[in-house]
Amino acid sequence: MVRPPKAGTRSVLLLILVAILTFGLAACSSDDDTTAGSSNDLCSPPGVGASAAAPTNLAAGSTQAGEDRYTTPTTKPLDQIDVNALGLITPGVLSVGTLSDAPPSICVNSQGDYTGYDNELLKAIAAKLGLRIQFSGTEFAGLLSQVANRRFDVGSSSITTTDERRRTVGFSNGYDFGYFSLVVPNGSPIKGFSDLNAGTRIGVVQGTVQDDYVVNTLHLDPVKFPDYNTAYANLKSGQIDAWVAPSQQAEGAIKPGDATSIVQNTFSLNNYVGWAVNRENQALIDALNSGLDAVIADGTWAKLYSAWVPRELPPGWKPGSRAAPLPELPDFAALAAQQDTGDEPAAVEPKSTLQQLGDTFFDWQLYRDAIPDLVKTGLPNTIILALVSGVIGTILGMLLAVAGISRTRWLRWPARVYTDIFRGLPAVVIILLVGLGVGPVVRNLTNNNPYWLGAAALALLAAAYIGEIFRSGIQSVEAGQLEAARAIGFSYRSSMRLVVIPQGVRRVLPALMNQFISLIKDSSLIYFLGLLASQRELFAVGRDLNAQTGNLSPLVAAGLFYLLLTIPLTHLVNYIDNRLRTGREDRSGTLDPVEQAIVVERG
Repeated sequence: MVRPPKAGTRSVLLLILVAILTFGLAACSSDDDTTAGSSNDLCSPPGVGASAAAPTNLAAGSTQAGEDRYTTPTTKPLDQIDVNALGLITPGVLSVGTLSDAPPSICVNSQGDYTGYDNELLKAIAAKLGLRIQFSGTEFAGLLSQVANRRFDVGSSSITTTDERRRTVGFSNGYDFGYFSLVVPNGSPIKGFSDLNAGTRIGVVQGTVQDDYVVNTLHLDPVKFPDYNTAYANLKSGQIDAWVAPSQQAEGAIKPGDATSIVQNTFSLNNYVGWAVNRENQALIDALNSGLDAVIADGTWAKLYSAWVPRELPPGWKPGSRAAPLPELPDFAALAAQQDTGDEPAAVEPKSTLQQLGDTFFDWQLYRDAIPDLVKTGLPNTIILALVSGVIGTILGMLLAVAGISRTRWLRWPARVYTDIFRGLPAVVIILLVGLGVGPVVRNLTNNNPYWLGAAALALLAAAYIGEIFRSGIQSVEAGQLEAARAIGFSYRSSMRLVVIPQGVRRVLPALMNQFISLIKDSSLIYFLGLLASQRELFAVGRDLNAQTGNLSPLVAAGLFYLLLTIPLTHLVNYIDNRLRTGREDRSGTLDPVEQAIVVERG
């Protein structure tokens, strides 16, 4: 007799079916079924057709923040640069830490390559110097410290060169200039930076110059976000009152129909945009400066600038050293004026809350576009990181559990100290400590690749939690079990290994699976260490696609993959736990049809 599935099984099957249908709809939708947002790749050069004049609504005193004190008078000729004396982590290779979520300056394109104006310009300079270049993605909050600790040779992320940052790293000459903008909802009473006050919720990306400006210049407490798209989404949803962002990211984020606008801009002559380098590596700083002057002189800088960030330079500033020639650029102001026909732009009706929600999170075409990268790159890396850290963490956790209940204090106390420290510190701190602390020591073994160091950090973190899970399970076994095993002649170790520990492990299987699910999600944190594009896990892939499109649908798609991984695991362990507790169903009183027929015939 076939029994119907239990209610719990039916709910699991229903959830999996819904997820499959969701991905099926996304994958089967036609190419014509696209939204305006999904067809716009923000990580591609907009060209001179997107030319912009210098902002006219500048905040008072923007140009009075100080004279440029750092641009070098001149540079060495390229033929005098010794590439073997640049102090590179890997000889002949320029290791670059960058971001993936701030187009058009730095981003990952649809082919999975790190690109953008900053990185394309750096590629041109590396070619002038005869160096191969290797990009790794990381978080801006840790980028400067990674450069200072020689995890990367260069930091490339539209980094504004503030005096405070110069205490941590050195900088090249400027290759770009950073306006930043104040973005508010339409109709807001905020008309400029002077209207911001302690009661205003001001969004910034953590660790950026905008964060520094709001805190140290305006003396206000901002709301800090990990990336630009999240900050802008919060502005549109009304969670914050204003957003201070780089002008390029602000202009690229605002789409037709968005009820937001830029109300004011600001800049400082003393704070240009440069590449970050270790302060002690003056040879590399000099080489980058020489390469920058060379690409300015041969027109490469003007070509890339016109393609990626076509906007007027601010008065009194030019790229490169003071001796570099003034680049020949198109008249961006005239081009911008030609595009302005003088007609009022067609009124675009603001989107309703439901429309905005649908466009932001449920763009089916973007779901379809995200699936190949999520399956090919994100899913394998997530599974590898979770399995490796889970297996190692389980082994270490069992050792910690046994040591934690040992009668020997020299085993018990170290185990408890380890557990307290690793459970008490945030996961990202442990990952950074292992990656940046141990990384330089084992650089020759890892080839300066932190992927496996990230897995090791996750394993060390998991071991502390798994050890406590095992310890609680073992100590929950009745004392009589150990006493009975000892009574029939087992040693203490044999009693623990063969009788007590197996029962304890069986009791904590659900909690153990919960920890493994947490590992799957925590795998996204190793992105802080800097990964190649091919090493990104699910969340990083979703975030990169989010940056390319300015839409949060790829992140939701990544979230569905996490569900497809975790929900079956949860119910699998529940099934195994139930079988271990109850055993096989007693069917001794049930006869199959053949047996029943024999009984009837005999009767």
